[in-house]
Amino acid sequence: MNETVLQAEVVSARGVKVTFGAVKALDGADLSIRSGECLGLVGHNGAGKSTIVNVINGGLSPHEGEIAYGDTVAHGISAARAGGVRCVFQELSLCPNLTIAENARVMHRAMKGGNWRSRALDLIQKQLNAIFPGNGIDCTLAVSDLSIAERQMVEIAINFADVTDRPKLVILDEPTSSLDAGLAEQLMAYVRKFVREGGAVLLISHILGEILSTATRVVVMKDGRVVANRLAGEFTNRTLVEAMGSVVKERDWQKNASRKTGAPVLSMPPRKAQGLPFEAWRGEIVGLAGLGGHGQTQALLDLYLSKNSSWLPKSGSSISFVAGDRSLNGTFALWSILKNLTIGPLRDLSSAVGFVDRDKEAALAADWKSRIEIRTPDMENRILSLSGGNQQKVLFARALATKAETVLMDDPMRGVDIGTKQEVYEILRSEAAAGRTFVWYSTEMDEIRLCDRVYVFREGVIQAELTGSEITERNVLAASFTGGDTP
Repeated sequence: MNETVLQAEVVSARGVKVTFGAVKALDGADLSIRSGECLGLVGHNGAGKSTIVNVINGGLSPHEGEIAYGDTVAHGISAARAGGVRCVFQELSLCPNLTIAENARVMHRAMKGGNWRSRALDLIQKQLNAIFPGNGIDCTLAVSDLSIAERQMVEIAINFADVTDRPKLVILDEPTSSLDAGLAEQLMAYVRKFVREGGAVLLISHILGEILSTATRVVVMKDGRVVANRLAGEFTNRTLVEAMGSVVKERDWQKNASRKTGAPVLSMPPRKAQGLPFEAWRGEIVGLAGLGGHGQTQALLDLYLSKNSSWLPKSGSSISFVAGDRSLNGTFALWSILKNLTIGPLRDLSSAVGFVDRDKEAALAADWKSRIEIRTPDMENRILSLSGGNQQKVLFARALATKAETVLMDDPMRGVDIGTKQEVYEILRSEAAAGRTFVWYSTEMDEIRLCDRVYVFREGVIQAELTGSEITERNVLAASFTGGDTP
């Protein structure tokens, strides 16, 4: 403990205030990060976490207060970079049209000379292997050819890489949101190693187990202020949630008994003519599990297109989709929050002659803003004014606001705080009890356990079907690695 306290500050923020119109994103926040520590930063969506990260990495200038990198008081991207700060953003910042090696060169300007391509390729391959052993990523590929999990891995590796100077502070904003449990543990192990060697990490995650197992100190933010700052060992999962201002709801979710009566609402033959077929009945919550990138998302896409010939919204469509990569295929960046939400049920809000009933549209948006707690003073604000988690809430509300009998969800809770997750789980179970069917791909085991039945994927094939008490992490991992029946 004393060693951590005596370490020099890498970055400190004192009395930082940032406002966006009438919204106080930061209201006198204080935060310091020292060498040799992993600082866990938690709080609900809209608490100010992303804003203070953008101030520390130089993307935002504070309206009041000061930022210091070591002994140098300064702000801005150049100051942050000179201070050894690197940031892995929740919304990934790689250039999709460039190769992985070229993206490494964009980040590391010191990599010069005629042989920079081979050096960049060697740099990123070595760093990927150091953090994610056995990753199998071809670093000559364009970023657009990678899965979202692979893109996240590449951005993490680029920011930890050392060309001339080792990073002093690496900010990880929801770094495992697209990674499966195995990859997430590899990253957390590397973070612990990096910190032991004297580096500093600012870890932001809604997965509290990652915070408690990896951070040395935890800071809790609420309404733009720091409300708790203690050693990680002084928190438990419950006390951390309570510090965030949430009520912990410990309950056994009542799973639906098997209701395989009549025809399934969705079905799909065995993938690649191997393994098990997929079936979902009315009122079920069916989970898709397994290691990331093993065909779960593609299965969701195929299920959707089996019911709809295109992705255009249709009146009375029986199926809706919640995208996992909100920046790529979820949000309409130039639209308002309201328009992003109501584009799903738009046909149902239109008159016979094609005009949108603005009163009905506003009422629907207000209802879902309240139900799912979208943190904004005005639904006419642009969607990008929201935090990442709040953007995800809008996509979830878009799907549920339709009359679709079946909702497909591609890891929809990425970056959503624990309090909101609990409310969404309540909505899911209520909607399922009323007859709505959910097919839910999730990288979080706690969410998989909420499902009535689970299909485990391996190499694009459904290897196992789990029900009831069989839905355990042990059985999911067994099917993910070995295939076939679980013990």
